[in-house]
Amino acid sequence: MTTTFDACRISSASLDPASAPPTLVWETIDVSDGFTVRYPAWSGDAAELLLGALREAGARLAEVPAQDLVDCVGRVADRFLDSSDPLRQEAIDLLVPTAGISKEMASEILTGMARDWTAERLTELLRRELRDPGVLDGFRRVDEGRSVRAKGPLLTFHVGAGTVPGVGVTSMIRALLMKSAVLLKPGLGDVVLPVLFAEAFAEEAPELSDAVAVTYWPGGSSPLEGLALQRAEAVVVYGSDEVVSSLRARTPVTARFISYHHRLSLGMVGREALTAARAPDVARMAARAVSMFDQRGCVSPHAIYVEEGGAVDPGEWAALLASAMADLEVEIPGGYLTAPEASAVHQVRGSAELREASGGGVRVFRGDESFWTVILEDEMTFTRSCLNRVVSLVPTPDLGGVAASLGMIGRHLQTVAIEGAEDRLPMLAEDLCRAGATRVTSFEKAPWPPPWWRHDGASVLAGLVRWIDLEGVDLEEVDPAGPGD
Repeated sequence: MTTTFDACRISSASLDPASAPPTLVWETIDVSDGFTVRYPAWSGDAAELLLGALREAGARLAEVPAQDLVDCVGRVADRFLDSSDPLRQEAIDLLVPTAGISKEMASEILTGMARDWTAERLTELLRRELRDPGVLDGFRRVDEGRSVRAKGPLLTFHVGAGTVPGVGVTSMIRALLMKSAVLLKPGLGDVVLPVLFAEAFAEEAPELSDAVAVTYWPGGSSPLEGLALQRAEAVVVYGSDEVVSSLRARTPVTARFISYHHRLSLGMVGREALTAARAPDVARMAARAVSMFDQRGCVSPHAIYVEEGGAVDPGEWAALLASAMADLEVEIPGGYLTAPEASAVHQVRGSAELREASGGGVRVFRGDESFWTVILEDEMTFTRSCLNRVVSLVPTPDLGGVAASLGMIGRHLQTVAIEGAEDRLPMLAEDLCRAGATRVTSFEKAPWPPPWWRHDGASVLAGLVRWIDLEGVDLEEVDPAGPGD
C-alpha cells in the first residue's frame, strides 16, 4: 500500500478566475518505500493566476497590524508544540518518510523549530531587528524632524534546500512578519512542515489564506519558477553554491536577492575542558551537536579540533565521544539513508580503517548497526564530512593555530562551537572571524541559534525591509516599549 502526500497548499481562490480555472496535472515522486509525494505541474496560465492572486493578497496583508500577524503565527506554533494537538502528531508521522529521519528526531526538530515561531520569540525578533515594530504599521518618529517607516515586499519567493525540515517555514514567517505574501518552493526533504503550516495559518486567519502558497516542483522544471523570479519583489534562496548562482542570474536586478549558500561548521575543545570531570559532559554535548538533523544542517560540525595537553588526551576523548554517539543513537536514532548516502559512509569508514591498519595514529570508532562514526585523525587537516553522523577529530597542539589552517574552507565556514579555552575565547573568536566564521558558540547552543541571530553574518530581516524616511514632519514620539499602564 502506498501513501501519498500532496506537497502543495494554495488557496482555492487563487485559481478561480471569472472564466474556467486551469486544470492542474499532478505528478508524483517516490521518497521512500511505500510513500510518494504528489505535486502539480504548473502551466504558464496557472502560474500567472497564482502569482497575481498572491500579489493582490500582499496588498491586503499590508493593512494588517504587525502584532496580529505575530499572534496568528504564534497560535500555529503553539499547536505544533502541543503534544495533544493532532497537527503535531501528523507532522511527526509525515516527517519520518519525507525527510528520512527517525520519529524521535522528527519530534526533536519540530520542537526546536516551533519554539522559535511562538509569539513571544517573534515579538523579540521584531524588537531586536526594528527596535519599534510599529514602523511596520506606519511612520514613527526617530528624532527631531524625521520619521521612518518599514515596508516589506509585496511578494517574496522562497526556494528551500530541503536538507533540514522547518527551515522553509522559518523563511516564510520572516516574510509574513514583514507583511509580504509568500510563495515557497520547498526542497523535497522539507515539504511537510510548510504545507501543514500554511494549512494551519489559513485556519487561524481565513481572510489571509491566499497570502501563503506552498508548492513543490523539481528545481528548474516549472514555468512557475521563472515567472516567480520575475514577479517577486524579493527572492530568498537556500541551496548549494551552484543553485544560488543560477537563480541569482535569473533574478531581476530590481528585486532583492537574499541567499544562504553551502555552509559548514566545526568544533573546538580546549585543554581546559579536557579534565576528568568535564570531558564526558563535553563529549555528550558534542555528540548531540553532530547528530542533530543527522548532521545535515549548516550548523552541524564536520570536524572537531581537540587540544593536546589536557588531563584527557584526544584519543581518550575520542572514545568518550564515541560512547556518547552510541548512547544518542538509542535516544534519537539516525534516519533512513539512501543507497548513495550509505555508500559514502562505508567508503569513508573503509578508507579510515585502512589508514588505521597501516599503523599510524588514526583510530576509528563506529556503530555496528548504525552509521555514526568517529575518526581520530593523525594530521591537522580539515576533512569535510559525508554527513549522517560521521565526524573527524583533529588533535592540535594549540587551538590558536586552527583558524590559520582552514584556508579556503573559511569562505563556507559558519558556526564554530568551542568548549574550554574560556580565557582565550575572545582571541580565538577574532582569529575565526578573520578566517570567515560568522558565529562562535557552544556545542549545546550550536544546533539552535536564536531567531535574531546574524544568519551567515547578516540580519535575518534587513534584506526584506525597505526603509522610508519622512523628513520635515515632527510626528508624535512613540515609546518602543509600547503604551504604559
